[in-house]
Amino acid sequence: MRPGRWILPAKLIDGTAIGRVMRAELTAEIQALKARRVIPGLAVVLVGEHPASKVYVRMKGKACDEAGLYHETITLPKETTEAELLALIERLNVDHKIHGILVQLPLPQQIDTQRVLHRLDPAKDVDGFHPENVGKVSIGEPTGFRPATPYGVQQLLLRSGVETTGRHAVVVGRSNIVGRPMAALLLQDAPGGNATVTVCHSRTRDIGSMTRSADILIVAIGKPEFVTGDMIKPGAVVIDVGVNRVDDPSTKRGYRLVGDVKFAEAQAVASAITPVPGGVGPMTITMLLYNTVQAARQWAHP
Repeated sequence: MRPGRWILPAKLIDGTAIGRVMRAELTAEIQALKARRVIPGLAVVLVGEHPASKVYVRMKGKACDEAGLYHETITLPKETTEAELLALIERLNVDHKIHGILVQLPLPQQIDTQRVLHRLDPAKDVDGFHPENVGKVSIGEPTGFRPATPYGVQQLLLRSGVETTGRHAVVVGRSNIVGRPMAALLLQDAPGGNATVTVCHSRTRDIGSMTRSADILIVAIGKPEFVTGDMIKPGAVVIDVGVNRVDDPSTKRGYRLVGDVKFAEAQAVASAITPVPGGVGPMTITMLLYNTVQAARQWAHP
């Protein structure tokens, strides 16, 4: 798909359908590993009762079951100390049944998140947050684990036929989880890369002038419907990473989910766009499975 030539309204980029295809593609490798008595294993650690985190953890467990991966969910009380969590990490680091470890964020205030993430064995850091993996991803080293959300965005672009080479990609948001690794992936000399990348953030002046120059606009700023239609270049491809709850008394739940992009306005301008939900979200879980299988493969072939 070439930004700038489109038929309105924008094509929907279906993360659920693409994720389903990609999970099916993993089957052969999982079976090959099992034939060697290696069952890819994922441990998910949840501290406290954060509602959204509980939903994500449950979805990850279901995805592992469907793919045939071994998984453990370890739930700890919100009063858990940093020392107790670090001791658990050390145990999982040496557990041969576990090839990938994911610590669900956010953590309670009494725990230093960076200290916990840095304690993970980099070879099991399937979230890609350990400094060793951050460095590997930055230089394009294939043994590094790409954070699941930007990895999923890159796959959405590739599998939707969106050309990134030579295009201007604007990333709105500079978090270590999405924005920064997204920029690194788009810059790499590889499929889904070779873009010219601009990163916008809370200190960027006149963000609208930046977003209107984007052939590919990736929004991960955590503000409901922040990007409006007049901030989008006609024909651009828009990837909405945000998931936000906004009050809506007209719904049974009393709220609705929206992205960081005002969808109806963006759909009238863009050539392709991800919906919320059903866009980036399913791909995040899919790429976590890919990273877990990669971890098992690298463990089996050191």
